[in-house]
Amino acid sequence: MRDTRQPSRRSCAWLTLVLPLWATAACMGSPANETDADLIERARGIHDRVITLDTHNDINAANFTAERNYTTDLGTQVNLPNMEAGGLDVSWMIVYVGQGPLTEEGYANAHAQAIAKFDAIHRLTEEIAPDRIGLALTSDDVRRISATGKKVAMIGIENAYQVGLDLGNIRNFAERGGRYMSLAHNGHSQFSDSNTGERDGVWLHNGLSDLGRQAIAEMNRWGIIIDISHPSKEAIMQMLELSQAPIIASHSSARALNDVSRNLDEEQLLALKENGGVVQTVAFRSYLNTEKNNAYGEASRAVTASVAEGMEFEILGGRGRGGGGGALQAMSEQEREVYRSGLARVQEAAAARIAAEVDPVTPPVGVADLVDHIDYLVDLIGLEHVGISSDFDGGGGISGWNDASETFNVTLELVRRGYTEQQISMIWSGNLLRVLDEVQAVAGEIRSSEVLLGVGPRNQ
Repeated sequence: MRDTRQPSRRSCAWLTLVLPLWATAACMGSPANETDADLIERARGIHDRVITLDTHNDINAANFTAERNYTTDLGTQVNLPNMEAGGLDVSWMIVYVGQGPLTEEGYANAHAQAIAKFDAIHRLTEEIAPDRIGLALTSDDVRRISATGKKVAMIGIENAYQVGLDLGNIRNFAERGGRYMSLAHNGHSQFSDSNTGERDGVWLHNGLSDLGRQAIAEMNRWGIIIDISHPSKEAIMQMLELSQAPIIASHSSARALNDVSRNLDEEQLLALKENGGVVQTVAFRSYLNTEKNNAYGEASRAVTASVAEGMEFEILGGRGRGGGGGALQAMSEQEREVYRSGLARVQEAAAARIAAEVDPVTPPVGVADLVDHIDYLVDLIGLEHVGISSDFDGGGGISGWNDASETFNVTLELVRRGYTEQQISMIWSGNLLRVLDEVQAVAGEIRSSEVLLGVGPRNQ
């Protein structure tokens, strides 16, 4: 594919000196003499025209009932009012189950939790709000549903633990609408080691298990994108070698900019490029800039603790954290309600002081930090291999993009950095949808060849 990256910042600085008008057009992607108001208006137009797609939004099945659901603002980072307000077109809703024991009972419990989440997403799109959101299974579905003005739901699967030992569940999950899946989460699964092994140096499989290798083949066969955001580096490199189709990292950033095990290093990123995959840059504070995030958190907690002391309110856990753990659980329900109300008043009072005293001196991780990672990834592996994710309702969110209603701010920062409308469209959705197309094409080829050879599952 043609390299669509922009000139480097160093090249742009030099070109601005010698060819200012050309440099403005090529490097800044904006007209000469454009005011900030003009730039914002241009960004609005781009945001309205491109399909914005977020590959990782966690869900709680309790928020998908007739009485309580995404048609109202539930206080969740993602819901239909927030998507509509911020112009987020596509939400990949996640069927996630945490890592549990590698036992028959553990697998059964995980599978039941997974089916409840699959059913919840179908309930939203088919019964609760089919007039406002539709379920997409292909890139054509995404474009068709979006063209009607409705929002789009897609399904990702986080942690193949819920598959159990029956690989037939991979086909079942695909038939339920699952379109990507990670083989591990935080903790080693029956399929793959997790990145968490870096903490203690303890590994279960030294990468993939034999069952994990079989799962790769099954995912290729049934058109499920392989997600490498949580497995260990060794497992990731093995997946990249084994997969017949492109792979994604559904919510990871660049390890060169922030050295945490959930981010991808240069070797992994270059292998992902060779594979034709995409890294969906994640708006997770501690993955983008741990040092900055820790400094802001410590300063904010100190202010909150000071406010609490002035209000003669004791924060359980101390230092403005507000957790309390066992102490909170030991309270009666009435006592907990009183405590939470008091804590909310403290936090509301502290917010103004944090904005005035902390933000200017120790700023929070924000949209510019996210786009710094995007810039790095584009420069290293090419624009066609970079996308965006939030990890909303799963710990994600940054200043300026803390819920779906603020999605425009990401587009605005991309425009400020000089990305063109075509490039922004690729980053927001085009690259990911291209991978989905290629994965589904590979799946079709595999199943067709098996039919010709008389092998593989019947009734494909």
